[in-house]
Amino acid sequence: MRVLVAGLFATVLVLPAAPAAASVNALPTAAVAIGDSFISGEGAGGYQPVVDAAGVAQGFPGWSAPNGNAYFCHRSANASIFRAALPGIQARFNLACSGGQPHDLASASHTRTNGRNVAAQLDQLRAVAQTHDIDVVLVGLGSNNSSFTFGDVASKCANRFIADAWTGWWEFWAYLGGPVPQNPCSAADLATAQQFAAAQAETITATRALLQTLAAVDADGQHTVVFQDYTNPLPFDVAQPYVEEDNREDDRDKFRALGAERYAAGCPVHRASLAAGHLFSQGLGTLVQQTRAQLAAEFPGRDLRYLNVQRAFDGARLCEAGGSPAGTLATPIRLQDGPSGVFVTSLSGYDKIAIQRIANSCVTYFQTCQESWHPNAAGHAVLGQCLTGALTAGGPAVNCVRSGGTVVVGP
Repeated sequence: MRVLVAGLFATVLVLPAAPAAASVNALPTAAVAIGDSFISGEGAGGYQPVVDAAGVAQGFPGWSAPNGNAYFCHRSANASIFRAALPGIQARFNLACSGGQPHDLASASHTRTNGRNVAAQLDQLRAVAQTHDIDVVLVGLGSNNSSFTFGDVASKCANRFIADAWTGWWEFWAYLGGPVPQNPCSAADLATAQQFAAAQAETITATRALLQTLAAVDADGQHTVVFQDYTNPLPFDVAQPYVEEDNREDDRDKFRALGAERYAAGCPVHRASLAAGHLFSQGLGTLVQQTRAQLAAEFPGRDLRYLNVQRAFDGARLCEAGGSPAGTLATPIRLQDGPSGVFVTSLSGYDKIAIQRIANSCVTYFQTCQESWHPNAAGHAVLGQCLTGALTAGGPAVNCVRSGGTVVVGP
């Protein structure tokens, strides 16, 4: 018997020893997920142990453990790679890591600032290729890079809303000695054109290395690589129940009741920030699409597909309808008051000092809030349908759109 430790998806696979001259056809087929949180399954629960850079499987280490612990890659059993219908695929491996950046494909994540203690994703891919014929690779990269990260973008807009809701501008001058940003986010606050260009260059370099590695290690040289972009968890505008509370909207100073209402619904953000957020999501889509196009030009004959999921959550985004977050496809923003393991679901009755303490917990113990604004288990099931469609529809570009509760995939 031989044992393969798969960091992989954090289980230990026991396989019969292969004959010395095993043929390519003898290898079981595999689908592999590579990339960041939208691929790893962040937000979907069912997180499995993850093998760290030293080869040790890390289970849940406690909420106060360092955020760099491999477990916080949050590789979920509910991730889209496991929810997709993939005829002919015999095994599936989740190598993605929440917070993953282009750097993490060729280099160990922990060798950069705020990286997690896992081996380079391409090294993990090479381990899979020793025992499996890789036929499908799902890639999700671009939302995190050396210029910006999704977590920073999300927290920036949410923090501005919370500060605006609970604290008057004069209180910052009186008690904190200066202003704290309370204005809605603009597109430039999230990522500039120069930052997008830098992020795309990093992503192209990383995925070029992925294709070169696949060419070297894939048993039969036949595989499909799907480049998936990102879907925005928030609507273009909030539903009417979340527009105002106590006759106060979010375009004035202090609106605590409305702030608490939107937090409970999962969308603590200014209405005026929503358009900027969608421009950011569209920018990520362009980044992924252009990455695929560049690599298709460099690697003619390779089966590279772009999967556009920007409309995959239409009608089921946070605060898009009353009753949110119930029935939505994304996780609401949720914080903890310290690394307690208990999420604060309502901010009603908290004063500004308590709100600041709760917000600071996310900064100190990022794992306590990192699921926020990611696809939930139902959302990953939809993304699994999108992946199935991308593989069966054919063509270099596929759009996955949710309409009336039905997921439609096509050109």
